[in-house]
Amino acid sequence: MATGVTSPVRARIPARTLRTDRWWIEPALTALGLAAWLAYATVRVFLQENYWVAEHHYLTPFYSPCVSVACTPEAAHFGRILPDHPLIPYAAFSLPLLLVFRLTCYYYRKAYYRSFWLSPPACAVSEPHMNYTGETRLPLILQNAHRYTFYAALIITLINTYDAILAFGGEAGFGIGLGNVILVGNVIMLWAYTLSCHSCRHITGGRLRSFSRHPIRYRWWTFVSNLNTRHMQFAWITLATLAITDAYIMALAAGWITDLRFLN
Repeated sequence: MATGVTSPVRARIPARTLRTDRWWIEPALTALGLAAWLAYATVRVFLQENYWVAEHHYLTPFYSPCVSVACTPEAAHFGRILPDHPLIPYAAFSLPLLLVFRLTCYYYRKAYYRSFWLSPPACAVSEPHMNYTGETRLPLILQNAHRYTFYAALIITLINTYDAILAFGGEAGFGIGLGNVILVGNVIMLWAYTLSCHSCRHITGGRLRSFSRHPIRYRWWTFVSNLNTRHMQFAWITLATLAITDAYIMALAAGWITDLRFLN
C-alpha cells in the first residue's frame, strides 16, 4: 500500500506547522532588513543632494552614473542627458536596472517570497495562498529576465569601479583617504556579488558538454561556483556596503565630518 507523498490521501493536519522552533524569526528579520534598506535608499535617491565630494572626487554609488542636467558637472563622468525633475533620479539609467537585477536574483526571490509574500514563510510551514502557479505566468514569469539584467549589472559594476579609481585623484592630486578605502571595499563586494550570480555561473560553463575541451572556461566556472556558494552572504554584504558608502559620502558632502586622510 502506498504511503507518504505517493498515498491517495495525504495526512490531514489542522495545525499550520508541527515545528516547535522559532521559525518566524528569519522571515521577520529579512522583511525588516529589506524594508529598512529600501526606505533609506529611496530617500537618498530622491534627496538629490550631498552625493559628490569635490575635494576628493567621491561619488556615491546611488548617484552613479550621474546623468541629470542638474548633476554637478565634475560628477557627471558620462555626460548630462536627463531633465531635472524631483521624480527623476540623477542615476535614472542605472537604478532601475539594478533594482530589476536584485529583484530577480535567485536569492532575493527566496528572501522576499518568504518574508513578504509568505510563499512559504519557512520550510514545513503552510502558506496562506490557496493556489500555486510558481513563475509560470504574469507577473512572476518576468523573473526570467534575470539572465539579461546580469549584463546590465556587470556594466554598472564597471562604472562603480571607474568611479572608485577616479576618487584617488582629488583636487590636490593623488591621495588616499578613508573614503577611498570604503569605495574600493564596496566595489570589491559588488564584484563578488555580481560574479557569484547564478547567471554568471551558467555563462562561464553551464552550457558546456565537456569541461576537458575547455580548460580555461572550466577554471572560471570553478571560480564562479566557489563564489556562488556565498551568494546569499554577498547579497546582504553589498546592501550594507552600499549604504555605508553612501552615508559616509553624504556626511562628507554635508560638512558633518571630514575625511580621514592617509596620503595627501
